[in-house]
Amino acid sequence: MISKSAKISNSVTIIGDCKIGKNVVIYGDSYIEDCEIGDNTTIWSSVLKHSHIGADCTVGPFAHVREHSDIGDKVRIGNFVEIKKSTIGSGSKLAHLTYVGDASIGKNCNIGCGVIFCNYDGKNKHKTTLGDNVFVGSNCNLIAPIEIEDDCFIAAGTTVTESTPKSTFVIGRQKQINKQRKY
Repeated sequence: MISKSAKISNSVTIIGDCKIGKNVVIYGDSYIEDCEIGDNTTIWSSVLKHSHIGADCTVGPFAHVREHSDIGDKVRIGNFVEIKKSTIGSGSKLAHLTYVGDASIGKNCNIGCGVIFCNYDGKNKHKTTLGDNVFVGSNCNLIAPIEIEDDCFIAAGTTVTESTPKSTFVIGRQKQINKQRKY
């Protein structure tokens, strides 16, 4: 079912059981299969499969929302973000170049550029859980299974291997060493 007020550009493919809300805008080269998209959401040249996207969201360009994902309201999923089998809380932002697999992200979180949710150990998939109001800086790796509780701040470049308690500042990187080059 597609709302009469939805605007769908050329080169958009919509297949399966889709429900597209009021005032949704879907721009060209998007592929949408078996999804529910909430009111006032904009999709830019992205792939969405077997998932739910809330109201007042922006997705893309070039995002990939894979099977069994549930995206809350007022969420920003930016360019080159891939989400698989994950829940994203309302008001959260994943601006660009991020992989989120087998995760639960709370409300009002910020996931920086180049963040990887490392969910696969070579044999099994593991879950990462982020509470509300978590800030994850750019170029971080979250090694599942872990839980990052509410109000944590993960410094850029950190590899997180252990769960963190509420309201912690997490930094896990080597100290920079500068050595003179020899020619």
